[in-house]
Amino acid sequence: MAKAVPDKDEPDWAVQEFGSAELGDARRTARLVELARELARQPEASIPQALEDTAAIKAAYRFFDNVDVLPVEILQSHVASGIARMRGQPVILAVQDTTQIDYTGHMGTADLGPIHTKGGWGLLCHGTLAFTPARLPLGVLAIRAWARKPEQRLRDSRRERPISEKESQKWLDSLEALAQLKAQLPGTRLVSVADREADVYEFFAAARAHGLDVLVRAARDRNLEQPEGHLWASLEAAPLLAKKKLLIPANAKRAGRVAELEVRACALSIAPPRHRKSEHLPAIPLWGILARERNAPQETAPLEWLLLTSVPVDSAQEALERLDWYAARWGIETWHKILKSGCRIEQRQLQSFERLERLLTVYAVIAWRIQYATILARLVPDTPCTAILGQDEWQALYCLIHETPQPCANAPPLRQAVRWIAQLGGFIGRTGDGEPGVKTLWKGFQYLMPATQMYRIMKSGQPPPSNCKKNVGNG
Repeated sequence: MAKAVPDKDEPDWAVQEFGSAELGDARRTARLVELARELARQPEASIPQALEDTAAIKAAYRFFDNVDVLPVEILQSHVASGIARMRGQPVILAVQDTTQIDYTGHMGTADLGPIHTKGGWGLLCHGTLAFTPARLPLGVLAIRAWARKPEQRLRDSRRERPISEKESQKWLDSLEALAQLKAQLPGTRLVSVADREADVYEFFAAARAHGLDVLVRAARDRNLEQPEGHLWASLEAAPLLAKKKLLIPANAKRAGRVAELEVRACALSIAPPRHRKSEHLPAIPLWGILARERNAPQETAPLEWLLLTSVPVDSAQEALERLDWYAARWGIETWHKILKSGCRIEQRQLQSFERLERLLTVYAVIAWRIQYATILARLVPDTPCTAILGQDEWQALYCLIHETPQPCANAPPLRQAVRWIAQLGGFIGRTGDGEPGVKTLWKGFQYLMPATQMYRIMKSGQPPPSNCKKNVGNG
């Protein structure tokens, strides 16, 4: 399929991320690109509010209702762009995690299910994002969405069931998606980063089979083949490699403090589950890292992290680096926040799980773009803003901020452009405010996109459309 092209010669992010999607029909790909472009202009708005034109609204609903459009096909073009951004990186942290998409207020939506024990209703979304160790998100690598059946309460038989019949399969699915990229990224170490829920034998075994690295926070005191016999005892007996000071900010429940962590590490060999002894499964070699606070204040639980990784840890520098890599996991929480608060994915009303899944895939990339712009501006502030904005966008931004009809000759630096966008979203930029966050940035984008549209109209001398359509519904 020929790649869709923008109306102008300037770079177009929607074309770059979605333009090569293989949807079986070039018109569907063109519709996807236009939908992404328009929805990103007002990420908080409903479909009718974002598109306005009645024909465009109907076309959008037809697209999300089309059973021939698969979510994985929607995402594949963005994944290809992400691979291009990842090339040449020595390490990529493929962070995966699950979030609940709550549609309790839309109980009429078909094929949803319970999301927690408190009566919530909706679907679950397990995403995998690629980060550099410096926390720059380079793309969404995989998304899996599912809804539980109302009667799905199978904890009593959990041990007997294979992992393919459990929700834990999501961790292996993410590994599979990462493995498919491995041949395209020679020289790049791919590390799957996950929280305690991924501490399962099958996850470590699958990563080893795929030739992928893992970094997981331990959830249980595993049986080991070491003399100490168990995970925590082995790490407590390991040599002290480093000490690290960590600033703990104050909150409503605690006073702020500087915690001093002692960091220990050693090689391990985790034993297979005892209840699967008859399968003669092999032990899996890993490294363990224990970071524990010493001299914690009285009546305060000391901070502690115990990580398991397949990446060797032979020095203090490597142990601290692995801890820093695990901290990148919080980046996916930011993505979840943008998806829910910035893109308001939980307010969408598309009447069925399948339609919501397609919409969720599009907004997943829109949310990534907002996060990417925020972090990129912090890491490479002096690069031209054309890294994230087209020519009309940055020129409209300049004119809007400076209240002038004439833009400057050259694209401003990325950091300056991002601060201007955030200024539109309420960022003041006082001394001590630091850099703008994702919240003010996604609000700023809502002002920038209509301004860009008006700038194009004024620049071309074309009058605006004479028929203004009313917004309907909250799609």
